[in-house]
Amino acid sequence: MSLFKSASTVSLLTLISRISGLVRELLIASTFGASAMTDAFNVAFRIPNLFRRFFGEGAFSQAFVPVLGATKAQHGDDATRLLIDRVATVLVWALLGLSVLGVLGAAGLVWAMASGLKQDPHGFEVAVVMTRWMFPYIAFMSLVALGAGVLNTWKRFAVPAATPVLLNVCMIAAAGLGAPWFKTIGIEPIYALGGGVLLGGASQLGVQWWALKRLHLQPRIRWTLSALREAWACPETQSILRLMGPALLGVSVAHISMLINTQIASHLPPGSVSWITYADRLMEFPTALLGVAMGVVLMPQLAIARASGNHAKYSSMLDWGLRLVAVTAIPCAVALLVFPTPLVAALYHYGAMTAFDVQQVTHALMGWGTGLIGIVAIKVLAPGYYASQDTKTPVRVAIGVLIFTQLLNIALVPIFAHAALTLSIGIGAMVNALWLLVGLIKRGSYKPEPGWGVFLLQVLAGCVLLAIFLMWANSHWDWTELRAEKFKRIWLLALILSGGAAIYFAAITVAGLQLRQLLRR
Repeated sequence: MSLFKSASTVSLLTLISRISGLVRELLIASTFGASAMTDAFNVAFRIPNLFRRFFGEGAFSQAFVPVLGATKAQHGDDATRLLIDRVATVLVWALLGLSVLGVLGAAGLVWAMASGLKQDPHGFEVAVVMTRWMFPYIAFMSLVALGAGVLNTWKRFAVPAATPVLLNVCMIAAAGLGAPWFKTIGIEPIYALGGGVLLGGASQLGVQWWALKRLHLQPRIRWTLSALREAWACPETQSILRLMGPALLGVSVAHISMLINTQIASHLPPGSVSWITYADRLMEFPTALLGVAMGVVLMPQLAIARASGNHAKYSSMLDWGLRLVAVTAIPCAVALLVFPTPLVAALYHYGAMTAFDVQQVTHALMGWGTGLIGIVAIKVLAPGYYASQDTKTPVRVAIGVLIFTQLLNIALVPIFAHAALTLSIGIGAMVNALWLLVGLIKRGSYKPEPGWGVFLLQVLAGCVLLAIFLMWANSHWDWTELRAEKFKRIWLLALILSGGAAIYFAAITVAGLQLRQLLRR
């Protein structure tokens, strides 16, 4: 399977996932609005997500996939299956302990994440209860990350990309059916969302396990202490643990920044946490469709190329990924910066969501737009380090960027309030990506192929025309006043975005950019 075809498969399935996620957010926004209860849920949901990214999709995947790919390339399938069994055994034992600690320490975690919720004691208590119920979600999703790493290494990209839809389906059912039922029986309706999260995690794990079983790759978890000691002592397991140390610190740095921002937002006017969350959901569309898809496809292939000593292929894959980032992420960033109000209004401005909420979400979304290119580029550049089993360099970069980001917060929050929090992360992401890129070039791991100057001019020419068209569309209609004609507003948005895409791709084609060269990779 070609790199582009693999990335397209992941992108298409991720698009379906993000659309279902957007439906989920629309339903939550129209049902609950932006209130102390939605702030409580978003904080409670963010806590298990934070730990999941620490120990599952983040540090674990960054350490596990390169070792798995190298073992497969150098020692064959049997040794790789044994490694999967041992790693799964250690992971399950660790997750059981972590889940127990999380349930017991939920109140402290909520206070550390967003002590400002104590302004509303009921909201704080709701967040604590939901954290206790949702914390086992970490265990489900960490095991899903293990399964995804195995499936992606075997070039089975479809199932890992599609399973997040199950979480969204469960949460949609919880918001649409569970919340009204809870209200009739006297239970806080927001609790239904916590149940939806837990059910969604279990569903994803079940589907991943079925896919692994079809390939005869399902982990055989052993429950005795002697088996745990044996799995722990395995050289490959120890290698993963050594790599996880710096990777865990790197992921921690990124999420410490988010934790600090959530803490700051909790002390801003009520709804600030939710405004940032709603903007984050929109920003995840281009990030997931572009960056995550390429990162998922490139990581195992880069690891195999590095383990096989094929340095030319390694550099060529990075160059391809960065060119695809430029072609796709730059116009998306332009759209977020010059066309944010129509996006937010058409997607969120229903039910309890007010015009004021739309304005505040728009401000946060523009902050994300400043850093979208960097956020997507990191998904291509960081695997260049992880594939070489270098998890330390990205950590050093992340620590420097964290300090820089928080200095920006000190300067910008008094001026831009909650929007400053997304703006600082966006600027930090651009610095992070540039730092990683320079590092790869200096060490000789990545050698840019000829033609980058002309290539970027062609992309920028298309973006200028796109920006002019979107600015006209932004000012020609009053997007919040179109609330009464919701279907007209949605179709109008779809037509404008389609027209903008047509203008952009026509412009870069006329400018001489050969898209087929990227698509054939």
